[in-house]
Amino acid sequence: MAKLKVTQIRSKIGTKQNHRATLDALGLKRINDTVLKEDRPEIRGMVHTVRHLVKVEEVD
Repeated sequence: MAKLKVTQIRSKIGTKQNHRATLDALGLKRINDTVLKEDRPEIRGMVHTVRHLVKVEEVD
């Protein structure tokens, strides 16, 4: 199954509460943190919510 490499590129300071909670749920704590997540609809929805704060790459 494909995976998504999610990297936080912008700070969560000054963002909405639900955006901060989404970053925490993804496991991103600080700028340049990277996590690998399974490519699932739930994860894609979370990434879509914070798309302005993260960079996403597909990894095989």
